[in-house]
Amino acid sequence: DREQMETHNKTSVTMFFLHGLAGYPVFYMVFFLLCLIMYIVILMGNSFLITISILDSHLHTPMYFFLSNLSFLDICYTSSSIPLLLVNFLSEEKSISFIGCGLQMFFSFAMGSTECVLLSVMAFDRYVAICNPLRYTIIMNKGLSVKMVTGCWMAGGLTSVIQTSLVMRLTFCGNVIDYLTCEILAVLKLACEDISLNVIIMVISNIFIIVIPVVFIFISYFFILFTILRINSVEGRKKAFSTCSSHLTVVIMFYGTITFMYMKPESKDSHATDELIALFYAVVIPMLNPIIYSLRNKDVKAAVIKLSKNIFSQRT
Repeated sequence: DREQMETHNKTSVTMFFLHGLAGYPVFYMVFFLLCLIMYIVILMGNSFLITISILDSHLHTPMYFFLSNLSFLDICYTSSSIPLLLVNFLSEEKSISFIGCGLQMFFSFAMGSTECVLLSVMAFDRYVAICNPLRYTIIMNKGLSVKMVTGCWMAGGLTSVIQTSLVMRLTFCGNVIDYLTCEILAVLKLACEDISLNVIIMVISNIFIIVIPVVFIFISYFFILFTILRINSVEGRKKAFSTCSSHLTVVIMFYGTITFMYMKPESKDSHATDELIALFYAVVIPMLNPIIYSLRNKDVKAAVIKLSKNIFSQRT
């Protein structure tokens, strides 16, 4: 009987209902407007960084090649969830198809995993630039940069294919997801069969996608800090630190939020807080990335001025 019931449940789940922040319907319009504004800023800010990196020859360096990929990742990551999120804030039904849920899970997980690895690659780039500046152009050549970025995308894509396919093959005993999106842990809670394989694969994947990159970033910045402290002039130290301060800020925000989301003990009282933190991770960080890299970067400012002058001179 149980097997028949599970088979029935599995075949009957053709749609999921996203009931995240269900206890705060009065704030839906506020969330809608905030998310809409931030999504527009994400699209504009990250597209601007990609465009400026392509158009200005001075920005044809590994750092800006990695940064363009980070911006493209942020556009893809937010586009996998925010448009539907905006629709659901205004809709009564707040639904997503079974296939749609799987696709959203795949893209958000793939982009998030790729970003984890890419941030460690960017840390290596800053390590070579500060600790081995004379050999920087030889070590960080175009071929290596392309291979590293390809590796990041492949690692993120592969881990997401494995994780998503393992979740979507499960038997589900319900179709109401107590979350704003088809987040992998929220969907796993609906499973009515053994998920120990999913948990084991997730732990292994997290070691390769989160733990190892964090350790690598930590080691890179240990050597960067050691090198900066050995520079005699104060001006030299400031200049060296300014080249990696933007990346360090993004790393702290990104991994700080992930750590808080997935490693803190669960509590029923803090569920709404968890969802707001997830919303911060999904919307605010991708919005802040281009702002941090633009405001704190002389190269980007110089490229904007140069591009503006070119456009203005062509019009006159």
